[in-house]
Amino acid sequence: MKWLRRPSWFALLLTVAGALLFIRLGVWQLHRADEKEQILRRYATAETAAPRDFAAVASNPPVDAFPRILAQGEYLTDRLYLLDNPKHDQRGGVEVYAPFRLRSGDRLLLVDLGFLPGNGTDQAPQLPPLSTGVQTLQGLYVPAPGVGFEMGGNALARQTQWPKTTVYLDLPQVAADLGTALYPQVLILDADPSSIYVREHTIDFSAMPPARHRAYAFQWFTFAVAAVVILLVLHRRRPSRSDKP
Repeated sequence: MKWLRRPSWFALLLTVAGALLFIRLGVWQLHRADEKEQILRRYATAETAAPRDFAAVASNPPVDAFPRILAQGEYLTDRLYLLDNPKHDQRGGVEVYAPFRLRSGDRLLLVDLGFLPGNGTDQAPQLPPLSTGVQTLQGLYVPAPGVGFEMGGNALARQTQWPKTTVYLDLPQVAADLGTALYPQVLILDADPSSIYVREHTIDFSAMPPARHRAYAFQWFTFAVAAVVILLVLHRRRPSRSDKP
């Protein structure tokens, strides 16, 4: 190429290394987008799947699925927990959790009753009484909401009356508060038109949805192309005076 000066080995290696790094980051973003879309599809499929017995997945839930289960037992009606930062909260409100003692099993299952909208004040909404006696519950057995950075430590240990309020649902803290072991995931109940609770569950990828991963992938691929273009521009041969007419 007469129009291009031969680049130094350092410039060439730097460009190749940078372009390969940007391409790798772009491919990784595409893989993350595909993974999240697969999770969303599995979640949507699980909501209409036939329920299975809870004992089959209780202690060892599958890591790549959301089993829909059937469980029988009784609520601990006086031990409710209120999660005060649900993502779908637009008017103020809480996600309500209740421990559930199974008819067979040595642990408690934490049940997500659903979202209870607020009343326009800073006070927690009035909780309806839970059903007593043996109950048959049906829903998805899923990981608990993620735990972020807790400023101030364990809020549950400082509260002496139920219901207890927290901004992060940490299962080990709830287990310590109850004084008994919990199953490793929570049961989110199926939607019920007759219930006062709002049950519109989904996987929360609002902070980084698949579309945003693809946008970042395009950005990284653009950087790779830009690195090559910069190399070519910097080493473009300028016409000499003898070449001018």
